[in-house]
Amino acid sequence: MNKFIRRNLPGYTFLFPWLIGFFALALGPILASLYLSFTRYDILTPPQWAGLENYEYMFTWDDRFWQSMKVTFTFVFLSVPAKLIFALGIAMALDKGIRGIGLYRAVYYLPSILGASIAVAILWRQVFEANGVINSILAIFGIAGPHWMGNPDYSLYTIVTLAVWQFGAPMLIFLAGLRAIPNDLYEAAEIDAASKTRKFFAITLPLLGPVIFFNLVLQTIDAFKIFTNAFVISGGNGAPADSLLFFTIYLYEEAFKYFRMGYASALAWVLLIVIALFTAIAFFSSRYWVYYENERD
Repeated sequence: MNKFIRRNLPGYTFLFPWLIGFFALALGPILASLYLSFTRYDILTPPQWAGLENYEYMFTWDDRFWQSMKVTFTFVFLSVPAKLIFALGIAMALDKGIRGIGLYRAVYYLPSILGASIAVAILWRQVFEANGVINSILAIFGIAGPHWMGNPDYSLYTIVTLAVWQFGAPMLIFLAGLRAIPNDLYEAAEIDAASKTRKFFAITLPLLGPVIFFNLVLQTIDAFKIFTNAFVISGGNGAPADSLLFFTIYLYEEAFKYFRMGYASALAWVLLIVIALFTAIAFFSSRYWVYYENERD
């Protein structure tokens, strides 16, 4: 059997059910949205071919498009690194043999089980209201907290904090990666009197490269697709002052508030291309910082 086939056959076997669903259910709507992105379409009337009109307007005249890109990119660049660093730190702490470790892991994973639910978003909004929990705690120390949700200077950071708080999924993946690192490497480093910092940067971090790469790609994609939390917290319109106008919220407005389905389809394809570019950059750069053990034939 060909080496490539032998190596990848198990993976494609597990992917086969997803591939059936993709080609049977998803491919048609994807191609339809590509066609609609070149049309003027409002659902009520048949689509009219418009060529590149939607894309030209998007990149040259639409200020809200650029604002949504700014908000989304800022969120991605802030939340993804912070979330991964926090998840790795907690995973390293939970990797120690302490009493009740199973309970701690379950508690730390709980926010991710709740996920992007409406209840969590409503609770988070109440926590950061002008008279919410955060400002009540600050008031104990004589500090007058700002209106976190109503101030454009702070509103985005509340969403970033919520994203970092839901670190359970990458934490579990990091924990599995830490368990896969052989202990004899650390024992050899201790014999050489290596410090904890040295062991982290010389052993832990390099051997976690594939896990970091996996988490980085997944969390980046999820960050670009954020919707529920931002929609609920912003009231569905990106308020205040479009400081929470994420790309997905803007796409939703164009599609289901103003019924500009052709333009919304163009926005969806721009988002797809942006995510694909970031994923490609991650894969290209991985050759320089991701370490894989030598594969056996």
